[in-house]
Amino acid sequence: MTGGRDESEKGPDEVETEVVDETTLEETPVEPTAEVEETPAEETEVEETEVAEEPVAEDEPKRSRAKKPAAPAAEEQPAARPARAGGDGINGRPVVRAHAKYVRTSARKARLVCDHIRGKSVTEARAILAHTPRAVAEDWEKLLNSAVANAEHNHELLGDDLRILSVTADEGPTLKRFRPRAMGRASRIRKRTSHLSIALTPKEQ
Repeated sequence: MTGGRDESEKGPDEVETEVVDETTLEETPVEPTAEVEETPAEETEVEETEVAEEPVAEDEPKRSRAKKPAAPAAEEQPAARPARAGGDGINGRPVVRAHAKYVRTSARKARLVCDHIRGKSVTEARAILAHTPRAVAEDWEKLLNSAVANAEHNHELLGDDLRILSVTADEGPTLKRFRPRAMGRASRIRKRTSHLSIALTPKEQ
């Protein structure tokens, strides 16, 4: 027949293409293998969730929290001493002080002079120190003049109306020196120092 071609008249190329299509259809379904691989993953997920849901904290004993001790009450601080206004007042009268430190004389020699002026007025003490034949008398006179200047400048007091309330001579640090002696020996020389202090107050009227 001229109108159409029979399947027996197909060329060799067309027959091969049909065979190739059948093989591809048979090889494509891989669904059962994918389902087998997915099942263990689902099982592991379920197991993990079950382990997470197990109450682990209930088995452990509850720890008792120790109560913190109450904070101790703040200790009362001792009351601060009142500030000195012109020194320690005696019967309402101010006391003026002056100090000289590291004076190059021994405390024993300084006490021999200060014992003469204790309790004297400023004018009498100046006269005694002017006629005392000891070197430390000059240091005492300088300290007395300094105390009088403090009283006049800081507290508006008259120097002639003051008297010596107290005078003290304390020991200071000792300087060590050495002097060569016979047969290679060395003897120590002690150079004493002292701290002088004086306190003035107005006379009783």
